[in-house]
Amino acid sequence: MLQTLLDKRTLIAVLLCAVAAVAVPILSLVVPPSSPLHMPPYVVALIGKYLCYAILAVALDLVWGYCGILSLGHGAFFALGGYAMGMYLMRQIGARGVYGNPLLPDFMVFLNWKALPVAWWGFQSFPYAALMAMLAPGALAFAFGWLAFRSRVTGVYLSIITQAMTYALMLAFFRNDMGFGGNNGLTDFKDILGFNIQSDATRAALFSASAIVLILALLVGRFLVTSKFGKVLIAIRDAESRARFLGYRVEYYKLAVFTVSAMLAGVAGALYVPQVGIINPGEFAPANSIEAVIWVAVGGRGTLVGAALGAVLVNFGKTVFTGALPEYWLFALGLLFVLVTLFLPKGILGALDSLKRKPAPPIEPADADVAPKIAG
Repeated sequence: MLQTLLDKRTLIAVLLCAVAAVAVPILSLVVPPSSPLHMPPYVVALIGKYLCYAILAVALDLVWGYCGILSLGHGAFFALGGYAMGMYLMRQIGARGVYGNPLLPDFMVFLNWKALPVAWWGFQSFPYAALMAMLAPGALAFAFGWLAFRSRVTGVYLSIITQAMTYALMLAFFRNDMGFGGNNGLTDFKDILGFNIQSDATRAALFSASAIVLILALLVGRFLVTSKFGKVLIAIRDAESRARFLGYRVEYYKLAVFTVSAMLAGVAGALYVPQVGIINPGEFAPANSIEAVIWVAVGGRGTLVGAALGAVLVNFGKTVFTGALPEYWLFALGLLFVLVTLFLPKGILGALDSLKRKPAPPIEPADADVAPKIAG
């Protein structure tokens, strides 16, 4: 079972993440800035953000790569997890805000709110916030999936309504009366678990936490897809009607994996917010969900590790291109998706697997004089 869980590809990814979780804080905190090996804090935060995107990509690959559910709304689950963590961080500011109110965040004081909304209760506790970062996206995914999968909505229609869901949430969170900061969102964070969120040590710790969660995401995902549950998911992806005729309750399997995937995306969002320092309704934008699909397609759909690799590579390219040629980045991203679809339909890792499985050379026919000799 352990050998199946830790195949060669997953083992390499886990080891790389484990090394990074230890090495990057050392390079940032211990190695002096004068050394060429020193890693500046902003680079630590940037790579930590890539790892959060990698976790989101793994979550999306669980439903798209293994169950055939093309979700264009996973950015909503990511953003909900981010808002849960942002609410905790806002509660930690207390009286240090601009208006000095120990209970209400600054934007609520500015908007003349008199009391803390019910939705904010409990977010002064980190365990509660961490739990809500999983439960809020999970509850939304469960409710959405219960209605969609029981109605047998599939294919492009399901993709469209997932995109409509995240767009509706974006419009809702832009409203000031929702109580989540409106178009400005949540920012100006001070502490997390009592530690200064701007300090180099905290940034390094958040990076290590992101690397560890990515390891767990890969292991959990691998466990699911190699189990009997995962085999049924693959059967649903390849031939849903046949799986249904064999007696499997397809909608239950879809609902289960969709909910688990949403919770994992919420964890990614919760790790993302303290590293970037802000969460706003723009994270719900449908373009973010579409971009996540590109990550998975580039790395390799149905590979988990490839999804994480695609997220890191595409976002690294985004960082480079937006700095050098910012006006052409979206064109480059679209071109990348088209090229991958045409020439690497299985993504980077899928292409590597195809190269490894080269067909054996044909067996040469026997010499013409063999048959007569045998006959003689």
